[in-house]
Amino acid sequence: MKRIAILLLALLLVQSSFTQSQNRDPLNVPDIQDFISLKCDFHMHTVFSDGSVWPDVRVKEAFFEGLDAISITDHVEYQPHKKDVPTNHNRPYELAKSAAANLGIILIPGTEITRSMPPGHLNAIFIEDTNPIDTEDYTDALNVAKDQGSFIFWNHPGWVRQAKDGIKWYDEHTELLNSGIIHGIEIVNSNNYYPEAFEWCLEKNLTIISNSDMHGSIASLHEKFEVEHRPMTIVFAKERSSAGIKEALFAGRTVAWYGKKVIGKETFLKSLAVESLELEAAHYKNDKSEYRKLVNHSAFHFYLTLNGKDLHLKPGSEMIITGSIEDQDYQFAIKNFITENGELKVQL
Repeated sequence: MKRIAILLLALLLVQSSFTQSQNRDPLNVPDIQDFISLKCDFHMHTVFSDGSVWPDVRVKEAFFEGLDAISITDHVEYQPHKKDVPTNHNRPYELAKSAAANLGIILIPGTEITRSMPPGHLNAIFIEDTNPIDTEDYTDALNVAKDQGSFIFWNHPGWVRQAKDGIKWYDEHTELLNSGIIHGIEIVNSNNYYPEAFEWCLEKNLTIISNSDMHGSIASLHEKFEVEHRPMTIVFAKERSSAGIKEALFAGRTVAWYGKKVIGKETFLKSLAVESLELEAAHYKNDKSEYRKLVNHSAFHFYLTLNGKDLHLKPGSEMIITGSIEDQDYQFAIKNFITENGELKVQL
């Protein structure tokens, strides 16, 4: 009884924090290429596995952080609170649905299939029923998820507890790839970025995923790593809906947003940069130079190099830059936008 009382008290304290006045961070990310840019987090936990919050708290955290969609992905095999919280794998989604509908958050049903390496941990989202996925053999579990039309991705491939000898692609992952079971890789998990996983996504045509993997409150992530926002996947969807996100994930239209870095294919990053930045007409000229205003309309940081000079343009800010009167175009290197070709270069 004492353990139950402590757990309930902790839940009440977390819930009470949302009764106070809070401002929603819109996290402005521009739409690109006739697609809607949606901010998503497809990996998080609640008390129904090894998390410490109630399911609707995850929805409220996402709302205040400016996200569009989340998936609660509690473990099917690992439930340390099962003495206090009944085991019903579909229950977290059911408990969060009402809050998601009220706050306009797209809630995607999901679960984490938790196994040793290989193949490691994998998330299945857009599932229809979690309970049949709770099987002993991981191939059976993944095939059940596949038969439900799930999008399946490999979580934290470089997690040190499972990758003690370094990040590695195993034969088992090749089998999953060839069987059409694995569709993406989490190249960013919490505070960890795996460049090798980014290369695998490019090489094997897998979707780029970036998630928080939250267990405690989102505030604990901000305090521990001193970050402005959680890592997330930006999905370029044809419509703002669960079906729109699913189609975009299977099509591979995503980038990873991690701290102040944005990582993905050049075609998407270039569009994001061009839609975010505005170079206004010259407001002053002399015989050799012109002075123009560079404006950042987005929530991204831009670490730029122009004519050998380093610049930092913060979210929603502007600066005056100087260019040669002979150059009508301005070519910038964006050092924190990472593509298959290295840092991004754009001409404004």
